[in-house]
Amino acid sequence: MPLLLDMIESEAVIGVDVSQGLLDLARETHRSTGTAFYHFDEYVPAGNVDLVYCNGVFHHIHPPERPAALGYVYRSLRPGALFAMWENNPWNPGTRLVMSRIPFDRDAITLTAPEARRLLRINGFEILRTDYLFIFPRLLGCLRFMEPALCRLPLGAQYQVLCRRPLA
Repeated sequence: MPLLLDMIESEAVIGVDVSQGLLDLARETHRSTGTAFYHFDEYVPAGNVDLVYCNGVFHHIHPPERPAALGYVYRSLRPGALFAMWENNPWNPGTRLVMSRIPFDRDAITLTAPEARRLLRINGFEILRTDYLFIFPRLLGCLRFMEPALCRLPLGAQYQVLCRRPLA
């Protein structure tokens, strides 16, 4: 929250989640003006948001429910606004290993970047770019300077599909 409020000078930051416990913790931790936290069922998309960011959410949404979730995001955005969708890259063996060791990720159904782009397009989004990030683990951190040149290759532990709601 502080990053979004200060670094990019946001007027307001809205957090939406399905976990009441996480929402309560967020409300307690981030009591600054300009922040609000809603349960998924409480927030009503109004087409007035400039940026939606989610990280590691869609692999927890059952595939038949993903179009509805993307519709929710789409309806939240104003025309021309951005959606940064981050997901774990199932083509990365390190990602698979880490996810197998995390209890809440064991039942996750991953989606590849091409699958994510297809879903986004079908649901009205305009794809701007896809980047694969976090290629080198901490042990090989000295090689991270090469990541910007490699971000188009499906090597990273995560990927980001940057897209937007079209203007018209």
